[in-house]
Amino acid sequence: MARWQPETTQRLIVAAVDLFGEQGYDATTVAQIAERAGVTKSTFFRHFSDKRELLVAGQETLSRLLAEGIAEAPADATPLTAVGLGLERVAGAMGPANRELGPRLKAAVAASTELQERDALKNIGLAAAMSTALLARGVPEATAQLAAELGLLAFKRGFARWTEDDRTDDRGLAHHALAALRELHAAATSLG
Repeated sequence: MARWQPETTQRLIVAAVDLFGEQGYDATTVAQIAERAGVTKSTFFRHFSDKRELLVAGQETLSRLLAEGIAEAPADATPLTAVGLGLERVAGAMGPANRELGPRLKAAVAASTELQERDALKNIGLAAAMSTALLARGVPEATAQLAAELGLLAFKRGFARWTEDDRTDDRGLAHHALAALRELHAAATSLG
């Protein structure tokens, strides 16, 4: 096996998700993932500390992009407008590989309690990144937390729609995430 090949991280993620789907998370070993990806086990460990970490690959990047989009919003932007700009920033970084992998990753998470727990931690981290960015803009804490939670839910709903909808629909993730954010905002205002 070659010591280095382009896109190693992505190949490891795809290999893991495919193996999780084929034989389950618990039955999948790091050695199998590395073999399927065409790398050595030591290469796997240069990219990830364990197989659970495959699920959160890119979390730091997503958090950073969300925070940057929020921070760069115009000074007069509402908290939800700023969150929408963060969602647009993240959507711009996601391409066809993310769209293709989405349903398989969702199935792998649904089949494993351990992956569900790790996914929940990832979601907490993304919401915290948005909340922190909103607080830095001077948004009151309760408002920042609520806007961040709505942003997270919009991202998840938009991502699900984008990955599960008709592949001929060329509207990107940003379209779906922002539509979900508008729906959630309307639902929140109807609570009374």
